[in-house]
Amino acid sequence: MSALHTIQFTLFPEDNERLQNLFGWQNEHIEQLELRLGVEINSRGFSISVTGLGDRVVKAEQFVRDLYADSEHETLNPQKIHLALHNLNLDNPQAITVEQKLIKTRRKVIKTRNANQAQYVESIQNHDVNFGIGPAGTGKTYLAVACAVQALENEQVRRIILTRPAVEAGEKLGFLPGDLSQKVDPYLRPLFDALFEMLGFETVERLIEKNVIEVAPLAFMRGRTLNEAYIILDEAQNTTVEQMKMFLTRMGFNSTAVITGDITQCDLPKHQKSGLRHVIEVLEGVEDIGFTFYQAQDVVRHPLVQQIVRAYDRFERQQEKSSKQQ
Repeated sequence: MSALHTIQFTLFPEDNERLQNLFGWQNEHIEQLELRLGVEINSRGFSISVTGLGDRVVKAEQFVRDLYADSEHETLNPQKIHLALHNLNLDNPQAITVEQKLIKTRRKVIKTRNANQAQYVESIQNHDVNFGIGPAGTGKTYLAVACAVQALENEQVRRIILTRPAVEAGEKLGFLPGDLSQKVDPYLRPLFDALFEMLGFETVERLIEKNVIEVAPLAFMRGRTLNEAYIILDEAQNTTVEQMKMFLTRMGFNSTAVITGDITQCDLPKHQKSGLRHVIEVLEGVEDIGFTFYQAQDVVRHPLVQQIVRAYDRFERQQEKSSKQQ
């Protein structure tokens, strides 16, 4: 059995507001750290002691120091601490450390939060065609939009094109009134939310009016050649094999395409093969095409989302194993 160790240290400079920010309401931040890091944290004012297994104690000390440094400039909350803890790769200590990537737009700077996100952004910067594949909450779509906005502001492209297959996720939505943009908007809401955050509502509306940002269902891509454009195909697991081929052959000169999707959440009829699943097999080994595959541990939403994704993965593996044995 490994021996417990205790590290004692003092936080400087002494600032009661920062200390309160660090500890959170009724010490909720410290309790979150104790639960996640598997240590016990005690304090007497600015004097802190951490008790636990050797490697966890060292990580906890540095983490508390880093949070205290952050407390000078930002208000801490459980969500920010969860995301920071996620970066420690506690569940995968052998994970390769990758330098954090920054995506700079005029309104904000977006930071990657794990190795897969950093690899994804690097791949987008170095390849004309990129695939981000994995469960919800891993930042696939958000980072794709951030890279698109950065490219537009740096005048690397002349326009952004947002598209996705208009497949209902199990619900029957019925007739949707309005023009084309209004009909497609509900399907592209995650993309719009990211654009509004990075550019502002009025700027996005103005760019849409000028056709600098174009929103169109995937079917409207047929027959076009897209030059000097940043094209994002979201929810690509709902494309057919023919639609995926059609989309990939639309690319023109000086264009970048990012295709995102989760092959475990396909809404196509059972007899139809997903174009995303098919293209992984077809393009395997093709140079100058980037593939990033996300896992459950890459989820950066509420901590329960990670557990939910893993539970579904386990269940599906058990179902597949049972069907093979029958």
